[in-house]
Amino acid sequence: MKFTCLRSELASAVSNVQRAVSSKASIPALEGILIKAYGSQLVLSGYDLEIGITTNMEATVNEEGEIVVSAKLFSDIVRKLPEEIVCIETDERLITYITSGQADYQIVGISSNEYPELPSFEQTDNIVVNAEILKNMIRQTIFAVSDNMAKPIYTGSLFDIDNNVLRIVSVDGYRMAIREENIESGSSNKFVVPGKTQSEILKLITDDKKDVEIIVGQRHINFKIENYSIISRLIEGNFLDYKTTVPKTAQTELVINTRLLSNAVDRMSLLTSEKIQSPVRCSITSDQIKLSCSTAVGKANDILSVSTIGSDVEIGFNNKYLLDALKNSDTDEIKLILNGPLAPMIVKPVNSDCFTFLVVPMRLSNEG
Repeated sequence: MKFTCLRSELASAVSNVQRAVSSKASIPALEGILIKAYGSQLVLSGYDLEIGITTNMEATVNEEGEIVVSAKLFSDIVRKLPEEIVCIETDERLITYITSGQADYQIVGISSNEYPELPSFEQTDNIVVNAEILKNMIRQTIFAVSDNMAKPIYTGSLFDIDNNVLRIVSVDGYRMAIREENIESGSSNKFVVPGKTQSEILKLITDDKKDVEIIVGQRHINFKIENYSIISRLIEGNFLDYKTTVPKTAQTELVINTRLLSNAVDRMSLLTSEKIQSPVRCSITSDQIKLSCSTAVGKANDILSVSTIGSDVEIGFNNKYLLDALKNSDTDEIKLILNGPLAPMIVKPVNSDCFTFLVVPMRLSNEG
């Protein structure tokens, strides 16, 4: 194999593909990047048996072929090469020669025959979503994806497509995030996409104006983002019936400036840490929210003026879970809906249903 390409393009492709490479693999080839040179194209792949990222880029191919090279070493070398033109060549002993300007390297490669094939699957559905919309939907729900492997189904988000509406739902037992957008799709489908896969999607979307093509199979999914493909397994299992989980009643309701409340909760959080946990206490009356927090370090209080409809309520929250919901609310004002001190609080926009966040409260002690 022998080809010449641009260092900047190769460095970018390697950096992105490398994120799917396994750092500690039982198969040594999986710690590498698969490079294929055919026609006038390079195809680079990284794969950890759960998620694969592939991309293609232009190159002048003098001799076609394939090789697997150490992802970290190859990435480090390419990034630090002195010139923009890079020549890469492999011989029959799998030695890979990398030359740029006066700098040259020789590194040991692995036969491409040892590299597991990325999943190929039969398409059962195809959905096209604007990149910016998909990015925002994932960004506003991924914070509620669980990292608890005891219930693997919740380590991903539910993608629910029906009646030209796409909903993405994440839940971890402490909070739930629902985000919805109208899309042009005749599909009716549900599948659960791993959180890790969604994180990679966020990193690869760089042009908001483009579309993302989503190719769905029985057990796998392929997100096509410009010249990248993210191929991932889907998580199997029964996801929570989220539509019945959101309370339909409202004992207490109020509208508040998102930033004002977020900043106030942030101030209360100064007294808490990983080691020092204590709920942020919210005492809601007809005209104010009194926030307080008491820990071994000290006490904090704050008051925000509001106009409340319904009953007074005193409720406590984990500051991080509450802040996550507030910081992912991308509207100036939000509506808070409560049903007593033990039911989840709903956070949503004032005049739409584009997002709905649920935050489960913490039980308060009697100390005020």
